[in-house]
Parts: sequence; C-alpha cells; structure tokens
Amino acid sequence: MTIPFYKMSGAGNDFIMVDNRDLALSHILTRENIARLCNRRFGIGADGLIAIEPPQNKGNVRMRYYNADGGEAEMCGNGARCFTAFVCHLSGGKTTTLCFETKAGVVQGQVNRDGSVTIRLTEPNNLKLNIMQAGSIIPAPVHFLNTGVPHAVVFLPDVEKIDLNKMGAYLRYHHTFAPAGTNADFATVLSEHHLRLRTYERGVEGETLACGTGITASALLHAALTGATSPIRVECAGGDTLTVAYTRVGESSFSDVTLTGPATLVFRGEISVPST
Repeated sequence: MTIPFYKMSGAGNDFIMVDNRDLALSHILTRENIARLCNRRFGIGADGLIAIEPPQNKGNVRMRYYNADGGEAEMCGNGARCFTAFVCHLSGGKTTTLCFETKAGVVQGQVNRDGSVTIRLTEPNNLKLNIMQAGSIIPAPVHFLNTGVPHAVVFLPDVEKIDLNKMGAYLRYHHTFAPAGTNADFATVLSEHHLRLRTYERGVEGETLACGTGITASALLHAALTGATSPIRVECAGGDTLTVAYTRVGESSFSDVTLTGPATLVFRGEISVPST
C-alpha cells in the first residue's frame, strides 16, 4: 500500500506525519511498520511518527505519537508543535489555533505570526527533587518531573563533555524508574534564564537533537531548584533555542506551561508500506 506522508522538524527533532482522520491507515500503522518507516537507513528516517486521528472526547483532532521503535508514547512536546503546524497547514491557513487530544491529556497549540509554534502543555506532575544522589556514573543529583512523559534531569557544569549515551542509558533503565523507564536530560545552567540541554530519549534509545517535554522538564526543575522566574530559554543540541513559560504554584507545582519554538515542513512524499 502506498501512503502519502510529510516530514517535519521541530528544532531538529524530526517526525513523519500522516493523515489518518478517516482511520484508513490504522491497519498498517503496526509497530513493525512504524519502526521501518523511522529507520534512517531503510526508511524515511525520523525520531517518531505522528498520526492525525478523529477526536474521542475533547478537542478538534487526536494526536497519536509513536517513538522510532514503533511503541506508542503518551506525548511529545516538539511533536505536538509540529502536529499543530501540520493540521493548520492542512486547513489551508483557515486555522491557526488548535485543541487536540493526546494520551497525556488535551493540549492547545497556536501558530504564531512569526511562524513559530506555541503549545500549552498538560499540567506537569510528580515533581521529585533529589530522587537519586550523585554516584560514579551520574556525578550530580537526579531530579524528576512528568511533563506528559517522564523525565529524569541532571544539572552538570558542561553537557558537551559527557558520555551521553552511557549516562542516558543508565538512567533510562534504572530501577528507580521501572517499569516504564524514563527519558534522561542533562542540562548546563548558562544564566538564571538560559540553559543548554542534551537529551537521551526513551524509544529512540539515543540522543535526539531536541526534546520538547525534556526542555520543559529541565526549565521547570531549574525553576524549582533556584526560584528562577518565567520565561526560561533552552538551547538544544540541534542549535535552536526554545522558550518555556509558566506560572509558579507554591513550591513544587506549575501551571499555564507553554513551549515555543520552530516547526518546519522539510518535505513530502509517498512510500510503500506492507499491508497486514
């Protein structure tokens, strides 16, 4: 079966986008097929695949997000920004705002006049400071926050000098975060309102050039630890800088959390996929 697709990039975090509003593609969006499409040598290549589907409860549409290994995840921040841009593109410019369902909850998106995309995320939860102490592999305390998906965050003097795959995999599979595992983020504080970040993503099993929920988790944990005020800018490995804004609620909670950054259409095409 030949299917049309779009390739999009959110600050270097890249995705295959497919329109499944009529559910005609559901039977071929198997774990095996998605992993094949995301393979950078034998497929299109991407950090994940995103499908537009009809809403089930609330929202204009539903976002289904699959990691590069074909497993479905609750949410993806940069994916949600690309999803917003994609759906608005399909509307022919008639829509610039969107309310859509994810497995993590309802997300609001907006395409801004400068072409950037802002999403308002679901409320972060389960904030835990110092969930792990420094050790031989991770030389600083580990903190945790769920921003739609789980993130373990470590603040280090220079993230450019670390063995990210070793440290990331260690946290990704650590028993503290079992059975689901976690994404692992490593941040350097450049100033009160400016971070640099590298991320090891669960499901990709390696470093990605950006991670929206990881950027958000790192910024919010930085605020929780230091009292930094909104907004916070975060440089990601792909070279772009995204902005996290929020309202502080007490010592350990946040609301009105938004993430703003680029979402770019790279190319479109068609590809043959085995039908099951």
